[in-house]
Amino acid sequence: MSEVTFMNGPRGNKLAYAYTPGEGPCIVFLSGYRSDMEGTKAVHLEAWAAKRGKAFLRFDYSGHGQSGGAFEDGCIGDWAADAEAVVRHVAGDGPVVLVGSSMGGWIGCILARKLKRVTGFVGIAAAPDFTEDSFWSGFSTEQRRTIMEEGQMIVPSAFEDPYVVTRKLIEDGRKNLVLRAALRMPWPVRLLQGTRDEAVSRETALRLLDHLEGPDVSLTFVRDVDHRFSTPACLARIEHVIMRVGG
Repeated sequence: MSEVTFMNGPRGNKLAYAYTPGEGPCIVFLSGYRSDMEGTKAVHLEAWAAKRGKAFLRFDYSGHGQSGGAFEDGCIGDWAADAEAVVRHVAGDGPVVLVGSSMGGWIGCILARKLKRVTGFVGIAAAPDFTEDSFWSGFSTEQRRTIMEEGQMIVPSAFEDPYVVTRKLIEDGRKNLVLRAALRMPWPVRLLQGTRDEAVSRETALRLLDHLEGPDVSLTFVRDVDHRFSTPACLARIEHVIMRVGG
């Protein structure tokens, strides 16, 4: 595994990242909500890229993993700014392939509008606009009142300990929605979605597909795979699609 390095983030927090030098466009792994760069997919893909001499970058958003800051203080816009800062710091204006897992798929959509030399995009159970279309739409009137009046609410998780959803997260999410207009991606795009995903619906995957404008865009549903998408077969499938988009 590559050594973890730190840099100053756009809001003054230390951001942790691990970069493996190599050829071709830099493969950038964008982790999910409350996930970090030590996750199964990130670590596996780093080793896979290293064996092939490919440049690879994984990192932690502020409030995640080894990066500084409190998770509850963050929001989509902040984490997208973190991602952009790390990518520019490591790759400059060089070519990159964005690989976004869950929330990382949303972050990747935002970065696709900002970075000059994206050459490919892979979405793994991508969760664009989840703060509005999953969190907010699923909250009761009382839960919405709690968030807006008290500023936050504790929410149970099917994967780990309960977590806090803040008013800042909801309001900032609305400023960064990507499924309300067409998303132009004039490079190869591959979306992967498990049919047993309990966090991201099939409808979300189809909405993202419908909003993407590009000459080479496809969505693959994988039977009996859950949101983690990290079995050996799933990891091999991710490797394959990264190569297909030019990674």
